[in-house]
Amino acid sequence: MKFSNCLIASDFDGTFYTDAGEIQQSVLDSLRYFIDNGGYFTICTGRVKNGFRRYDPSYINAPVLLANGACAYDFARKKYVTFSGIGEEGLPLVHALMKEFPDMSIELYSSEKCYAISPDIWTLEHFRGQKFAYEIIDTPEKAELPWCKMMLSARGRSAKVQEFVSSFTDDPACLPTGGDVIELMKKGVNKGSGLLRLADSLAIPPERVFAVGDGYNDVDMLKAAKYGFVPKNGCEEAIAVADFIVRSNNDGAIANVIEILDGIL
Repeated sequence: MKFSNCLIASDFDGTFYTDAGEIQQSVLDSLRYFIDNGGYFTICTGRVKNGFRRYDPSYINAPVLLANGACAYDFARKKYVTFSGIGEEGLPLVHALMKEFPDMSIELYSSEKCYAISPDIWTLEHFRGQKFAYEIIDTPEKAELPWCKMMLSARGRSAKVQEFVSSFTDDPACLPTGGDVIELMKKGVNKGSGLLRLADSLAIPPERVFAVGDGYNDVDMLKAAKYGFVPKNGCEEAIAVADFIVRSNNDGAIANVIEILDGIL
């Protein structure tokens, strides 16, 4: 079939969904054509498993990339197919952060659970909004290892916290999110490395792997793919590495991607 051994991974907000949080019918129709002709489609998001509730087997037929590529979870079979998390090497960093920034909220995410050290109002609101079940702890040793990611609520001091993390260790790696929140993953983990690990688990060759994204945290994924597609509404960093600029997320970006692939494969 035309799209056999093809994988498309798409960012979620600003790419797959419209600004109103909807999936356009043109996108659903295109995905049905793509899947019916042998293709695999999935989402790549910063969300963790417990926070991703948009899985739908009618248009997602591959494991979902979570925690910015740290893991891939097969919702159909209810199992992780890849997981590259922070192990015991993360414990000294958390203790150092607790000492240097004693009032800073630290969130730790294992495969199934969420933990918080010194949670602030933003962390608690985040948990409530995402409907996370969480546990408040006073030491990282109480959090199940490994962690797919850490999140630091660095309100008003993001640069200072990032500098401290970088001076303490280069593992894990920093990913600023929205300025005030910093995400930490295992060194070498990003959406690009996660995409290639997922493709390998599905026996899909690199030349049949494609990515769509609009944000700076999508850049590694766009560069890792054979072709990187960026909607018109994408940020400057994403557009700079795009192989193709496609219609905006409000005008069927994913449908446009499939139209292009239909013409070149």
